Amino acid sequence: MGTWRKMFGPSKQEIWKQLSTEVQGRFVEGGLWKGDKVQATHGEWTVTLDTFAVSTGKAVIVFTRMRAPYVNPDGFRFTVYPRGMFSELAKKLGMQDVEIGVPPFDTNFIVKGTDASKLRALFSDARLRELLSAEPELQLTVRDDEGWFGPKFGDQVDELYYAVPGILKDVEQLKRLYALFSETLDQLCRIGSAYREAPDVVL
Repeated sequence: MGTWRKMFGPSKQEIWKQLSTEVQGRFVEGGLWKGDKVQATHGEWTVTLDTFAVSTGKAVIVFTRMRAPYVNPDGFRFTVYPRGMFSELAKKLGMQDVEIGVPPFDTNFIVKGTDASKLRALFSDARLRELLSAEPELQLTVRDDEGWFGPKFGDQVDELYYAVPGILKDVEQLKRLYALFSETLDQLCRIGSAYREAPDVVL
């Protein structure tokens, strides 16, 4: 075993290859301009794990992200993230926070979206709340497309999205994130805010 591996543990590539096997996905090795990624299917959807870098002018910050485009027939969008020290101040200043009606979840998370009744229906799923609660720093959101530098989505196609600074190499955490994406997409279908059909998007 090399000195580097002893100091820093398995590489991202090793962990991600293991992940791809455990989630029955595929590991796609990056080239000169693109990094490695793991893609796994759940029904008609493809969930993609990869990294991207952002330059601040003084440093480059690497993020790990997970994405899953899907057909969104009613345009319902949401963001959910853990309640923080500034959340109560933000609420007093008018920030949206929809109560789901489950006290532990309402206490621990901020929930925003385009339709309050849909938000309550989405997070009525106990398994979804459990998976979210296992990730204390997670922000999960739905957004329109990839912006200037990514693929454009067609009509009624949105993207379930998560990103965090750093490179995630905890295979159990990554498996939970895949499970979270799968459960969220399934629940969006149950409430009529996603279709079980493949979006015409390649990440």
